[in-house]
Amino acid sequence: MRTLILGVIISTFVLLAGGLAIALLGFLPTTADAEPPVLEVRIATSALDASVDRHASHLTSPVSLVDGNLIQGMKIYTMNCAMCHGTLDLQPSPLQNSFYPPPPQLILRPEDAPDWRIYYFVRTGVRYTAMPAWNKTLTDQEMWDVTAFLTRLQKLSPAVQDYWKASFGIEKLPTLSNPHS
Repeated sequence: MRTLILGVIISTFVLLAGGLAIALLGFLPTTADAEPPVLEVRIATSALDASVDRHASHLTSPVSLVDGNLIQGMKIYTMNCAMCHGTLDLQPSPLQNSFYPPPPQLILRPEDAPDWRIYYFVRTGVRYTAMPAWNKTLTDQEMWDVTAFLTRLQKLSPAVQDYWKASFGIEKLPTLSNPHS
């Protein structure tokens, strides 16, 4: 039994030392335009989901879903988010392939996520990505407004849709695709 335990300890040490050596000797890709390995994506996504669920699932939006708040959220999105997440003239972000991981194109492919999840990403950002924490720049009301807009893209009132079309010279908003439907 003692030999087995010693073998497990030595094997663990060798694997950790080998992994550290591979990383420190520069064998891991660090470029922002590289395609991530499947295992890395799976681990990072699972860790991110677990962390957000643990820290944010109790949050509730204090913002009423009136047209004015949704339009304000649209304006905040245009000024702060569109460059990375897609523009309201229905074009993908010019930077979408310049980040690692690439930012989701929220206008062309809306997230199917609850308010608290989107708000948490806006407020705290996402470590090891280009997503900044907006809580030092935007007010809580502004972060909830942009969250309300993003989580209701497919359910906007006619007045908000008309404002969107008029503001960006669009004749018709497309039926936005949702990757989770």
